[in-house]
Amino acid sequence: MKQMKINKNYFLLKNWWETIDLTNYEKSFFNREIISFNQQLIRLKEQKIRIGVYGKSGVGKSSVLNSLLKKDIFKTGIINGTTREIQSQGWTVKDQTLNSLELLDSPGFDFCDIKFPDKIYSCINHSDLILFLVSGDLNRNELSEIRSFIKDGKKIIVILNKIDLFNKNELKEIIENIKSKLPKDLNIPIIINHENNLKNYITKTINQYGEILLTLNSIQLADKLFLRIKEQRLKRRQKLAQSTIGKFSTIKASAVALNPFILVDVAGSFALDTALISELSKIYGLKLKGESTRKIFKNISINNLFLGVTQVGVNTSFNLIKKVVLLTAPFTNGLSLLPYGPIAIIQAAIAIHSTKILGKLAAKEIFIRSKASFIDPSTMIQNMTFSDPEIFNHINIYFTNRNLNNNFVSILP
Repeated sequence: MKQMKINKNYFLLKNWWETIDLTNYEKSFFNREIISFNQQLIRLKEQKIRIGVYGKSGVGKSSVLNSLLKKDIFKTGIINGTTREIQSQGWTVKDQTLNSLELLDSPGFDFCDIKFPDKIYSCINHSDLILFLVSGDLNRNELSEIRSFIKDGKKIIVILNKIDLFNKNELKEIIENIKSKLPKDLNIPIIINHENNLKNYITKTINQYGEILLTLNSIQLADKLFLRIKEQRLKRRQKLAQSTIGKFSTIKASAVALNPFILVDVAGSFALDTALISELSKIYGLKLKGESTRKIFKNISINNLFLGVTQVGVNTSFNLIKKVVLLTAPFTNGLSLLPYGPIAIIQAAIAIHSTKILGKLAAKEIFIRSKASFIDPSTMIQNMTFSDPEIFNHINIYFTNRNLNNNFVSILP
């Protein structure tokens, strides 16, 4: 049954990825993220879980991994900072439910002489499970790194290493201090690295949560790539939308300023506004029919009193004045035409301002409607059921931060 679920999620993600039509520029721009996601997709297919080990220099990351493997695979030394880059090694546990496990060793995040520290963090952050090693109470930097992982919805196990440095009372106090600094609702486990404690706990965790952690991480990586592509596309569309709104503002300003006929003016403004909404819908990838375009325009006009007043009431009043000016011109030897210019300028300014407001509101409305037409990987997570509150709470935090950090309305025109 679990095998079927993993295969189903693999094909869902694979099919989703095949629907994403990327330009050559986007393929180049997102090259690193695309490679990471495709590698994760392969691991999901092969049921290969990755466990990343992270911590500051000197906490004993490599030594802990060697003890799990019962082999001296990872280089260790008496000088901090022996590990300079990510290293990996396969691992086999008793009664493992997944096909394979991979352990990742990483340099200390506080070690200065490391090339591309962001790449190191990113690689560990793409792991399905993170072992965060400490050798005492959490300091400010360690807590900051843990919070970053939590925001990304990562499952973390805190490993307290080098316990021989402390007596029983000191050890108890350290554990209590660490607990007090971690989020209370997540119940992040703190495991003492003593004898087989660590190996037994990791084995139990992998056998209990391995499939769900592998699947969730795969969907999250897809979701993050999706959000990055969406953000970049919106930024490019923002410029095109602003240019389009500016063009329609100029056309409407000219038409309103020069035209003295009320009915023609109102009809022309309505036609231009409808055309603007139609153009914006094309820019944001939502194909609207005429009736849908008019409905958006109507909703915006009704809900925004300023637009209704300026585009109908104010312009109607100014058009009446212009008409009177033109009719009385022969009887005043043209003197009555003097106010015509300033009135036309005021109308043009109002037309430009109201069209820009309409354009921004229409872009927001179209964007909200178009979101339903996107295949969003996050819906796969929302459709999954989590019987364990520990996993459920991690996902809730991920979605909370996802919504806070990706308010795309801010990059609309």
